[in-house]
Amino acid sequence: MGMSIPQYLGQMDIRKSVVGLATGAGFIYLLYKAIKAGIKCQPPLCTASPICIARECTGPRERALPQEAPAPEASSVGGPKGLAVERERHGRDSGELRRLLNSLEYKQDEYAKSMILHSITRCVYLLEAEASSCTADDISLVGSMLDDKDNSVKIQALNTLKAFSGIRKFRLKIQEHTIKVLELISTIWDSELHVAGLRLLNSLPLPDYVHPQLRRVMPALMEILQSNYILAQVQAIRLLSYLAQKNDLLYDILNCQVHSNFLNLFQSTQPGSLLFEVLVFAERLSEGRNSPHYRAVKWHYNEQSLHEALFGDESRLADRLLALVIHPEEEVQIQACKVIVSLQCSQDVGVRPSSCRPSHSYFHSGENN
Repeated sequence: MGMSIPQYLGQMDIRKSVVGLATGAGFIYLLYKAIKAGIKCQPPLCTASPICIARECTGPRERALPQEAPAPEASSVGGPKGLAVERERHGRDSGELRRLLNSLEYKQDEYAKSMILHSITRCVYLLEAEASSCTADDISLVGSMLDDKDNSVKIQALNTLKAFSGIRKFRLKIQEHTIKVLELISTIWDSELHVAGLRLLNSLPLPDYVHPQLRRVMPALMEILQSNYILAQVQAIRLLSYLAQKNDLLYDILNCQVHSNFLNLFQSTQPGSLLFEVLVFAERLSEGRNSPHYRAVKWHYNEQSLHEALFGDESRLADRLLALVIHPEEEVQIQACKVIVSLQCSQDVGVRPSSCRPSHSYFHSGENN
């Protein structure tokens, strides 16, 4: 039978262990790396340059990943995109994007609509001036494709909206489709649709008026997180990490039902990219439940809740965390140490509230909430 974090840490005399580790070269090195990560964690500034757009600059909850710009390809409606980019480079409007958008207004079969939307997405990333000259009506046209009966059309429309979200003036218009996107990812079990929808949501600031809908789709988000499709899992955990910082949503997340094997997400055999995001999520949940605002209320959780899986009396989270301190990937080691420190603060905050306050994740500074 597992033990609660307080029981486990008490039995292991974690305070002495932390003090002992702090004097060791390994822990000092990890602490140095954690502080260094906090200083340097700002993602590259996203500019409006064609190169930045082509590399799909990250949104508020996406971490920068090096990507190659899409290679020029032939369009089914216009000419080769390589030529279109060359014309824009010389200050001439190729008209490629406008022709694609106009063709989308005509009645097309599902395959044609998917191909046109795919081409529009690439044009938005590659043709800066033409994409910026589009209108709110163009965004509405693309958004209307979310109601198409074919899932492939929905997926391509989500990708196109994600591309347009890199242009600041369109973000408010794209936000109008947030509730529809949440409906899609919570009612259609399609991994590619989940990835496309969650990437779009992670590229936008989510307004408060969608919080009621977010509460309703929380079980679906938790199911996606516990699926076996890594790309969807990473996008789901990034969204949940963001929502965990919202006071009015924290309890809904912690009380959400999870599978009995939820802690398998913390196993060292998981991909490092997923492990890192899961650890960030755990740290933010720990910080949230330690906050004075949250501690002012006596909350009750169901037995299969996320709270019980992570922080309950029978949780084995401590076992998982101690194993991850020696994980091969350094950023996973550092993040595991930060979760351990946050859990220790959870114990101390009730005894010495002035000496141990919930820390702020070093990764907060790189995200716009």
